[in-house]
Amino acid sequence: MKKSADSEESSSLLSEQSTDMASSDTGENGSPQYHQANPEPMAEDARQRERDFRKKLNHAAREIVSDSIHARVKLIVHRPDYNQESKEQYIRLSQELMPVVQEIARKTLPLLEHETSAGFERNRYYGSRFQADSVAYRDYRHFARKRPPTETPTLAVGLRVDESASMSAFGRLEAAKRAVIAVYEFCRLRHIPVLIYGDTADVSRLEQMSLYAYADFEKPDDHDRYRLMGIRARSNNRDGMALRIMAERLAHAPQQAKLLISITDGQPKAMDDYTGSYAARDMRQTIEEYERKGVAFLAAAIGQDKDVIHDIYGQDKFLDIANLRQFPARLVRIIARYL
Repeated sequence: MKKSADSEESSSLLSEQSTDMASSDTGENGSPQYHQANPEPMAEDARQRERDFRKKLNHAAREIVSDSIHARVKLIVHRPDYNQESKEQYIRLSQELMPVVQEIARKTLPLLEHETSAGFERNRYYGSRFQADSVAYRDYRHFARKRPPTETPTLAVGLRVDESASMSAFGRLEAAKRAVIAVYEFCRLRHIPVLIYGDTADVSRLEQMSLYAYADFEKPDDHDRYRLMGIRARSNNRDGMALRIMAERLAHAPQQAKLLISITDGQPKAMDDYTGSYAARDMRQTIEEYERKGVAFLAAAIGQDKDVIHDIYGQDKFLDIANLRQFPARLVRIIARYL
């Protein structure tokens, strides 16, 4: 896959909540309108910032696994690029999803509004509570109002996508893309930091583990929604390594709640011997370690190895996706419960 370049210079063409989709722009039927824009080529300084960020991601990922069983695995973190075809695919997949995502986001707004301090700000010119004791000051600041929600969201979300070869079967890949779009757009609408990575193993002897950083809360980019269309069915899967890297990133996020969701269709399997009980034990140990650090895990199983995935994650962290069409909305509603 072509290593990417961010497009910070062109981000002003697009709104923060949506690039080619603005939540306030709707057509006659209430569906969002999409405005295509071809960003100008990135300036060299922007390209250099992107290269620096990619290097930083690679260094951090290797440092995270340096004292684990994956220490000797040759790892590369990619920052996928996007093109006009990516934009067109995103628009096609997102059109039917966005009304559902926006509705769920609208219903979660009261939850966020309740995320306020119990106290009131006094001496306001307007507000929801009249302060009779302030009238004597004759400055017209006779009201109090509830303090607004904290500027820092209380939830950070990580979404890991299994990009093993078997994802190409039975419509799983498109279902995963639709779910990823829904999660990404919901998080952007509700200003929830989101980390979306795909992974595969054994692309080559020099690249035994590949991570694809589609969206990273450290460097949010309005064009990340198009990068998501780079999700592919590739090779094997070294699940425990991917979970460890993403969980460590979440564990250091400042938010109170951290949720890591793994979309997967099969059990872990990578060369030379990362499979069976050995791989399952590594995954369980990783999950237990990062649960102690405050990261909640959820496996969304969309393939044939649901029993194995259930056994690894446990009943309370397992989501059986029988209907792939309902998958995106179901995943977004689960995230909304953590607010």
